[in-house]
Formats: sequence, structure tokens, C-alpha cells
Amino acid sequence: MNNNENLKLENQLCFRLYSLTKLMNRHYSPVLKKLGLTYSQYLVMLVLWERNNSTFTISVKLLGEKLDLDSGTLSPLLKRLEKQGMISRCRNSEDERSVEIKLTDAGCQLKMKAQDIPAQMFSVTGMSIDELHSLSKQLDSLLISMNTK
Repeated sequence: MNNNENLKLENQLCFRLYSLTKLMNRHYSPVLKKLGLTYSQYLVMLVLWERNNSTFTISVKLLGEKLDLDSGTLSPLLKRLEKQGMISRCRNSEDERSVEIKLTDAGCQLKMKAQDIPAQMFSVTGMSIDELHSLSKQLDSLLISMNTK
């Protein structure tokens, strides 16, 4: 590729990923709206639903690390989820500086309503399951590679 080709927008991987992220969010939005969730809130709930019980707690710090979100983004998001009755926040009894999050019963019940979201999103991709797994592996490799640089 010559220098002029290198600088074309359509030849930029970052732009493809950016466009894909925006498109995925547009597909998720109406589905999540039915649950009263934003995409970012959905990601928080996915982390909490992995254990699917109201006794599992995770610190805000660890949750932020898992989702790659800073506390300035995460705190208002968690406040809204708490106001909706999906989560509760409390101080860690051993370290008052640490805030922990856990699902409420309503948050646990919301998981049942969200069960078909992955299948709905898969259906809009037009990909086979093998193609999707291959793409996921390639993206994981790219993430690992770029995180070590």
C-alpha cells in the first residue's frame, strides 16, 4: 500500500472497529430499552449475572477493571442502577474505602428477561457460529497483542 492508501479512512482498522461498535450499540439499544438498561449498565449486569445470586459482591474497583471503566464513568452508572433497584452498594466492612456492589432480587430476576439478548444480537450479524467464534478469537488475540505493547 502506498502512502496515500495508508491514510484513507476506509483502510483504517480503528475506523472499522469504531463503526462496528456504534452499529452494535444501535442494535442493542432498542432491546435493552425494554429492560430499562443502557449498554454500559447491561455490561455491569452481565458481570453480576455470572454468579446469579444476591450474595455475590464485587468491589467497584474490580468491576471497573473488568469493564475498563474509570470511577468517573462507573459511579453515576451504578447510582442509576441502584435507583432502579437492580443493585445495592455498600461499604466493605473490612475496608471502609472500598464500595461493593451486589444484585438485588430484582436484578437477579432481570436476568431471565435478558436471556435471549445474545441470540438476538447473533441473528443480526449474518455470521455462522464458527465465523463468530473465529472473529472472537482474532479480536482476543488483537487485544492481548496490543495490551502487551
